[in-house]
Amino acid sequence: MVNKVIVITGGSSGIGKALAREFGKRGSKVVITGRRLESLRATAIELKNENIDVFAFAGDAASPEDNARLAEEAVRHFGKIDILINNAGVSMRALFQELDTEVIRRVMEVNFFGAVTLTKLCLPELIKNKGSIVGISSAAGFRGLPGRTGYSASKFALNGFLEALRTELRQEGVHVLTACPGYTASDIRKNALTKDGSPQAESPRDENKMMSAEECAAHIYKAVKKRKALLILTWKGKLAVWMNRFFPTFTDWLVLKEMEKEKQ
Repeated sequence: MVNKVIVITGGSSGIGKALAREFGKRGSKVVITGRRLESLRATAIELKNENIDVFAFAGDAASPEDNARLAEEAVRHFGKIDILINNAGVSMRALFQELDTEVIRRVMEVNFFGAVTLTKLCLPELIKNKGSIVGISSAAGFRGLPGRTGYSASKFALNGFLEALRTELRQEGVHVLTACPGYTASDIRKNALTKDGSPQAESPRDENKMMSAEECAAHIYKAVKKRKALLILTWKGKLAVWMNRFFPTFTDWLVLKEMEKEKQ
């Protein structure tokens, strides 16, 4: 990965930041983007202090205009794009019967349409360099989760998009990876949208019992290097996908029991 140019959305914290560090310490040049300017700048300084060649771009993953400028600036700054990691994402947590459907629209704009738009914009570079497209998805893209209807829908859509794209680009030499981290310690649950679109502020789960963002990033780095098609992390994630395929009704019960462990 030496001198490869990696574009990472949602790169100022969590898995995105860990990916920037993982690729950067292997000699890659990284472009990180995010909406929170202070956090983005702090992350860029932190990575530069570790001798990582990083370029920070402030932008919203849901904005087509910001995505267009991001693709242009990445090429202008580093001269090319080798790997695109669509990591930016937002979750939600509410029962569908109580949910404002605008929340689902917002989740889809970030998790799905943002990834689609940026992938399209970066595609000429990725084809030219026979690069990689990575989508940070979830086991929720294979098995819907109660209280996460909008999030699950966005990840199912992302999985289908990546699978179709992988098939289309096979003869172009472009690698496409669907990466499903499972529960990973990050701010995604604190920033998850509630029924009215406001962030829930507090994680309903014990973050200390989850896989670290750094461990997750190391697995994704290896999967990109090996040009794998699918990566499902954690035994719970793998079990949920397998059980849902063969025993869907029983899996409904198991998933509900698991989600009932959450606060409120």
